[in-house]
Amino acid sequence: MIVVADTSPILNLERIGSLDLLPALYGQVVIPESVQRELSPSQAVEFASLAWLKIMRASNRTLVEDLRLQVDAGEAEAIALAGELQADLLLIDERGGRTLASARGIPITGLAGVLLEAKRADLIREVKPILDELITVARFRISKDLYQRVLDLADEI
Repeated sequence: MIVVADTSPILNLERIGSLDLLPALYGQVVIPESVQRELSPSQAVEFASLAWLKIMRASNRTLVEDLRLQVDAGEAEAIALAGELQADLLLIDERGGRTLASARGIPITGLAGVLLEAKRADLIREVKPILDELITVARFRISKDLYQRVLDLADEI
């Protein structure tokens, strides 16, 4: 399974000490070079040392620059790289990036989807405490409607 990630899922899971969910779910995760650069310098060094995290550069720089007109550098390169690798999944949270990836036929999920998948895989017992911690500690933004829908899908309402 090829999984490409944008900055948000990795950074937010790291902030709450739950980064280990990604290799537990997907084995290896690929991030583009621009995502590595978006991480703070100390975090970039730490992330670069993780055996399950592979750093790659999207080769279609024209596409990256075209996408860059609509989304930030990390999202643009993640979308381009996911397309190049014919990724099974792109982990991306920002609406604009999700829209562009979906329009290109790239399967997507966000951090909430990762948590739901982790619960289904019995890696976590409940989604709500982790989602709440993401909101309070990592300052992860999620609409009230999506928050309720995620808890409903997790059978936690």
